[in-house]
Order: sequence, then C-alpha cells, then structure tokens
Amino acid sequence: MTTRTTAAPGRITFLQVAIALQTLAIFFQATTAGLLLSTSYGEALHSVGARVMYGASMLYVLAAVLAWRPGGGPPRPILHASGFLVLASVQVVLGIAHEPSLHVPLGVLMFGLSVLALGQVLTARSSGRTGARS
Repeated sequence: MTTRTTAAPGRITFLQVAIALQTLAIFFQATTAGLLLSTSYGEALHSVGARVMYGASMLYVLAAVLAWRPGGGPPRPILHASGFLVLASVQVVLGIAHEPSLHVPLGVLMFGLSVLALGQVLTARSSGRTGARS
C-alpha cells in the first residue's frame, strides 16, 4: 500500500505557508534594522518583528512535525526547523545583548537559510515530487 506524502499539485501546504511566513518575517527584520538606525520608531518595529519572527520559527517546527507524522513524510524538515529555532533563539539573545557584530551576520545567514528552505519546498511542489511509503 502506498501513501501520498506530498500535497496534490496546485495545493499549498501548511509547511510552505510556515516557511514563507518565516522568510517574510526575517525580511521585515532586515528592513526594520535599517529603520532602527534612522528613525525613532525603528526600535519598536524591530522588537515586534523579533517576536513575530520567533513565533514563525516555532510555527515552522510545528508544520514540519505535522507534515512528517500524519503524512509519513521525511523527518529531515523537522531537523531543519529545529535548527532554525535554535538560530532564532541565539539571534534573540544577541539582539537583547546588543551584539551587532554577531547579530547582523547571523540575521543574514538566517535569511539565506530561510530563502533556501522556501525554494526547496516550492521546487518540490512545482516538480510534483511524491514519496511512497509501504
């Protein structure tokens, strides 16, 4: 017996939405980082964005677990999502400690990794890859 482990072509999955939200939240953080340096309200926006980004990282972990368990998909996205949550935690600590020499490069790395993860799930979706489980 085989079980479909990916969504039907043309359907958006919870995992795709979670990664897209995370990527947008990190992009928002990059934008508000610039505002942080030039406006009085930049700090408030960056602070709110940090909370949204951290929540989006937790949502990514949840989506990865839900995509794996009921659908029988691969567990690798859980590892990626968990690693990203660890990076987000370090990022928050560095931001609170006002360590821009580490905070900024880590933010750039996180954005790149998030775009890469988004590209992977969108590529898998467009190619219509499906996995089978016996």
